[in-house]
Amino acid sequence: MAEGLRLVLPILIGYLFGSVPFGYFIVKWMRGIDIREYGSHNIGFTNVLRVVGKFPAFLTLLGDIAKGVAPPVLAASPLFATHGVNSWVVVLSALAAIWGHAYSAYFYLLERKFSRGKSVATGAGAVIGFVVAGQVGWPALAVVVGVWLGLVVAPRLFTRGFGWVSLGSIVAALILPVAVAGVRAAPAYVLFGVAVALFVVWKHKENIGRLLDGVEPRLGEKVPLAGVDEDEVSCAFLIHAITPEDWWQTRRFSWAVGLYRAGLLPLGVVKRLILFCRPLKMDTIHGIQVSDGRKVQVHLIVVPWLPDQIKAHPELAVQRATQAARMAKDLGARCLGLGAFWSVVGNKGLDVQKAAPFIPVTNGGAFTAGSIKPAVPLMFGKLRDRGIEPEEVTAAVVGANGVVGFGLCRALVGQVARLVMVGTNAERLERSAATLRRRAQRLPGGNGAAPAHPAGPEIVTSVDPAACREADLVFTATSTVEAVLYPEHVKPGAVIYDLGRPADVDASVLRVPGVTVVPGGIIRPPGKMRGRLDVHFGDGLIPACMTETILIALDECYDRVSLGEQTKAENIEHFVQLADRLGFQVVDEATRSTPLLAAAGIPALA
Repeated sequence: MAEGLRLVLPILIGYLFGSVPFGYFIVKWMRGIDIREYGSHNIGFTNVLRVVGKFPAFLTLLGDIAKGVAPPVLAASPLFATHGVNSWVVVLSALAAIWGHAYSAYFYLLERKFSRGKSVATGAGAVIGFVVAGQVGWPALAVVVGVWLGLVVAPRLFTRGFGWVSLGSIVAALILPVAVAGVRAAPAYVLFGVAVALFVVWKHKENIGRLLDGVEPRLGEKVPLAGVDEDEVSCAFLIHAITPEDWWQTRRFSWAVGLYRAGLLPLGVVKRLILFCRPLKMDTIHGIQVSDGRKVQVHLIVVPWLPDQIKAHPELAVQRATQAARMAKDLGARCLGLGAFWSVVGNKGLDVQKAAPFIPVTNGGAFTAGSIKPAVPLMFGKLRDRGIEPEEVTAAVVGANGVVGFGLCRALVGQVARLVMVGTNAERLERSAATLRRRAQRLPGGNGAAPAHPAGPEIVTSVDPAACREADLVFTATSTVEAVLYPEHVKPGAVIYDLGRPADVDASVLRVPGVTVVPGGIIRPPGKMRGRLDVHFGDGLIPACMTETILIALDECYDRVSLGEQTKAENIEHFVQLADRLGFQVVDEATRSTPLLAAAGIPALA
C-alpha cells in the first residue's frame, strides 16, 4: 500500500464509519419511525431514550461508541502503521469519525442536508480506541468516564432523579485534555482533547443557556412528543421583552445587569447586540391540567427584542419568528403561538406560517376576540357600581379597525347609547360602522327583550384618540408599540379595558380622577401552573393568545389557527366552548375568574 494512502485512508474510513446513523437505523427497524422527526431531532442516545425507550437507546449508544473506537484502532494497526504508529493519523481518523457523526455523509447524499448529532458517545469511543491501541493510558479514560457518571448517574443515589446528560458531557469534555495530558500522552492526543472539548461545548451552547435557566431536561425526564403522547401535550409560545428590565430575568443574561445599570453597557449597544440573538428557550410552563386529565407543557421561546425593534426590522423579525418555529418543532411542540408584538409580524403570522409549513402557527386572535365577550358585562357591572346603566353609556373602542376591536364593537352594539369607533383608517372605519348600524336594527336588547335603542345606537368614527374623552367606557385593542391613550384622551371616572400588549394605556392615565384601568385578555388555566419567567400577567395567569395556542395543541384543530386580518366567527365560538369545557376561565383585574360561557352568553357544548 502506498505511503500516502496509508495516511489518508484511515481518515476517510473514520469519516465514513462515523457517518453511519445507528440511531436512525435502529429506531426505523424497531419502531418504523424517523427519529429525526421527534424530540430534539438528534439521532443519538438521549433522544432515542426519550422517544422509544431504553433498549433501542442502549443499542444506539453501543453503535455510536463503536464508531469512535474502530477508526483509531484501525489507524494504529499493522495494516496502516507498518513503520510505527503515526499519532496524528490516529487522531485525525478519530476526529473524522466525530465529524461524520455530527455531519453524516449518508443523509447529505440522500437529502442534501446533515443530521443532528453532538458526537459525545463517538468522542468517548475514540478515547476508548486510543486506550485499546495503547496510545493513551487507561486512567485518562477512567477519569473522564468517572466525571460523566458522577454528574449524570450519582445524583440518583441521593435524589429521585438523574442528573443532566448535557452537563456531564460538557464537563467530561473539558476534563479530557487535562486527563490525557496527565497520563503523558503524545501532544497529538492532548490537542485532540482540546478540539473535542471546544466542539462539544459549541454543540451544547443552547443546552448551557437552558442549564443556567433551569429548564434543561434531566436524564429520564419525559418530554411530551407530538404524535406520540396522548396524556400530555406540548406547545410553544414566542415572546419578547416589554422593557429593558426583562432582559435580566434569566440567569444567562443577569450577569450583565450591573454593567447596564451602572451605564457601562449603554442601551443602544445592548439593542444592537440583541439583533443578532437567535430564538432561545427560556422557560417551560408546567402544571396546566385540563378537565379531561391531560397535562400541558408550554415552552416559552424568547427573542429578546423590544417592541420598537420588531417594528423597525420587519424582515429580520419574520426570519427570527421562523427560527422560533423551527425550535418549537425541535422541542416536540404541536404548534407555535405568537405573543404580544410578535402576533403582528409578517402580516399577522401569515408570512411566518408560509416560511414554516412544518408546524401550525397562530396569532391567537380568535380566542382573544372570544375572551372579550365576558369582559363586556364585567365592565358594565363596574359602571353600575357607579350608578351608570349600560343604555346610558357612551363607549369607545380604540383599534376598531382590527379583528379584536371590531369584535368588541359588535358586542357593544345594541347595549350602549353611543359607540365611538377609533382607528387609523377612516374609510375602513366608516364601512365597519355601516355594517354595525345594519346589525343593530336586528339585535334584541341585552336581556333578550326589545332593543335598548330601537332606532339603533349612535355610531361615530374617528382617527383621533381624543374622541375617547366623551366615553364612560373605553376598550383598547391595538398592535402599536407605543401607548395610544394619555390623560388628555380620558374622561374622569372612565372605566378602561386594555387588551394591548404592550399596553395601550399610558401609566399616567391612572392619575386622572376616578379612572379604572383593567388589563384584558387574561386567562386562568386549570391546574397549578408554574413557571420561572414573569410574563406580566400575574401569578398563575396567561394571555388569551397563549390560551388559543394551548387549545389548538389539545384539540389538534390546526385548521382553526388565527392568521392575518380575518378571524371566523365559528372559530371564536369553537375556542370559547372548548376553553369552557376544559376549565379555562377569564380573569377580571387578576383577582377573580369567571366561567367563559356563562359570561359570554354562548350555549355550552352538548
